[in-house]
Amino acid sequence: MKVKIVTDSTADLPPQLASELGITVVPAYVRFGDEVYRDRIDISEDEFYQRLSSDPVHPTTEPPTPQDFAEVYQKLSAEADGIVSIHISSKLSATYNSALRGVEILGKEFPIAVVDSQLVTMGLGLLTVSAATIAQSSKDLPQLVADVRNTISSIRVLGFLDTLKYLALGGRIGKAKALLGSLLSVKPMLTIKDGELEPAGQVRTRNHGMNSLLDFVKNAEDIQDLAIVYSTTLDEAQTLAERIAFKYNIKQVRLTRLGPVLGVHAGPGILFVALRVKTG
Repeated sequence: MKVKIVTDSTADLPPQLASELGITVVPAYVRFGDEVYRDRIDISEDEFYQRLSSDPVHPTTEPPTPQDFAEVYQKLSAEADGIVSIHISSKLSATYNSALRGVEILGKEFPIAVVDSQLVTMGLGLLTVSAATIAQSSKDLPQLVADVRNTISSIRVLGFLDTLKYLALGGRIGKAKALLGSLLSVKPMLTIKDGELEPAGQVRTRNHGMNSLLDFVKNAEDIQDLAIVYSTTLDEAQTLAERIAFKYNIKQVRLTRLGPVLGVHAGPGILFVALRVKTG
């Protein structure tokens, strides 16, 4: 059975990796006032972060439309036997519901499973990569969906932001709001649990944050895949990747950039690690 994998641009998948694995990425939207851009298609990361810091208008985000999904499903249905569409946590975005409505718009008898990843950025990305790899073994759709859902609990995400300012402006702060009162001189660390962003401590310097991420990797057992996500500090991300690869003998550390849509909420200076451990 030939199954196609679909995700959205909040997965922050490197384009080459998505292409190699045959993953279709549906872009979300960034809006600066009346100007609307498709994530990474109409606006690049460099253009976005430059504008984020200089434009007096704070941007907003919008999920892909149901019609966007319906058009992708229509195209893929001509070349596949089924589709698994995996998306950002439904507690953080309306993308999952938009994908469900896209299935309804398609209005034809074709097997499409829409999965709420309960994850974001390369947590979602690693889940999607795993799904694409499993799909290559030609499992039937129900078994593939079950495997994808079982994989969710094996993915962990931890990172730090330079500030909570952008999460607060974007209204996505959730349980991390508890950190707001103590952030005059510290950087918040966040994880994702049960589909929501949660506080995971705080660090006073970026170097302390890097050490916390190294400990996070050290304490994970049987790592199967690992990615580092940065927004504006490439040199720092590369240094962290080198340290992880050297200290923990991890052969492949994926390096990817936080895209414009998530950048609206996280801002410049973020550094996250997403990893997938072996499932029981």
